[in-house]
Amino acid sequence: MNTEQQSSRIDYGLFLILFMLFVVSCVAIYSAQTTGQYGTNFVVRQVVWYVVGIGIITLFIRFDSDQYHGMSWYLYGIGIFLLVFLIIAPSSIAPTINGAKSWYRFPGIGQIQPSEFFKIFLILTLSRIMANHHVKNPIKTIQSDFMLLVKLGATTAVPLLLIMQQPDLGTSLVLIAILLGMIFVSGITWRILVPLFGSATALITLIFYLVLWKPAILEKYLGVKQYQFGRIYSWLDPYNYESTTGFHLTRSLLAIGSGQTMGKGFGFREVYLPESHTDFIFSIIGEEYGFIGASIVVSLFFVLIYHITKLALATKVPYYSYMCAGVIAMITFHAFQNIGMTIGLLPITGIPLPFISYGGSSLMGNMLALALVFSITFNERHYMFSSDNQ
Repeated sequence: MNTEQQSSRIDYGLFLILFMLFVVSCVAIYSAQTTGQYGTNFVVRQVVWYVVGIGIITLFIRFDSDQYHGMSWYLYGIGIFLLVFLIIAPSSIAPTINGAKSWYRFPGIGQIQPSEFFKIFLILTLSRIMANHHVKNPIKTIQSDFMLLVKLGATTAVPLLLIMQQPDLGTSLVLIAILLGMIFVSGITWRILVPLFGSATALITLIFYLVLWKPAILEKYLGVKQYQFGRIYSWLDPYNYESTTGFHLTRSLLAIGSGQTMGKGFGFREVYLPESHTDFIFSIIGEEYGFIGASIVVSLFFVLIYHITKLALATKVPYYSYMCAGVIAMITFHAFQNIGMTIGLLPITGIPLPFISYGGSSLMGNMLALALVFSITFNERHYMFSSDNQ
């Protein structure tokens, strides 16, 4: 295949969306570091990570569905090994940062978080389980659907337990979101899903009740620490905890609110917000570009999700469709949780804004996810949009 033929199979619409997210990221990170609290040029680093990400896309775009299907369990095994070794590795290899042991340290490169890549490995593995299950069980029954649910749940439970040991609540929630998103499109009957989601809703309601009115029960029987309750309390009443756990949220609300409709303009920041180049990058956008700028960023994510959904519906390869569902669930949860926590809609967790927040591991993981999506058009374009009779 010559270069011209290869270039004609690239999804330029998706590439344009990615480029716009890149521009937003660089502009927002540049503004975030002008407060003088950092001695590093994170914009240059982000550009470097984007270049590495493009390299990842260039490499993995060439793999088709059969190859991803075949390597999925191997990647899953490698990911599990990295998560297990992370727990037992010495601090010189895996340092504890902000109370979490989630990163490997590489001299000259920095820290790499394996859980960011495992999200993609999990998507590939769950997609394989679903595709194989439907081939082996062409006639759906309650029993076969239940077995599929058990296989998906067990495959997710292993890394989930390992990541919770770090501890990393944000990534744990992302894995659960990926699992739920893929269960939703797995074809499992609603006679199983309705009781399942109903029970999950009831459990979440019970936990919130215990946190608010019976915290001693959670402390005694589940070992929940007092500072963990503080995250919920500061989310519900941030101004009462403004000097402690509610500091980031109150500053974020002040920054976004002060931006009003049009924002203060590029570089005209007035609200000090620590770590604003990472988890709270949306607060910078809200302050400098107001409701209009924030809405444009949200719209970019809507367009991205719509584009991936359109590809998932167009492809005739079930494995690709399941794969897209996992990527959609991951990006949607990331964006919704990150934006939600900056405006007080959701509790604060360490989840970055995809493609915009600074972070090498997060960005490379997201670029790997897009590489899967790029590979659909690159490898299946010759029949994706053809009729069923062709």
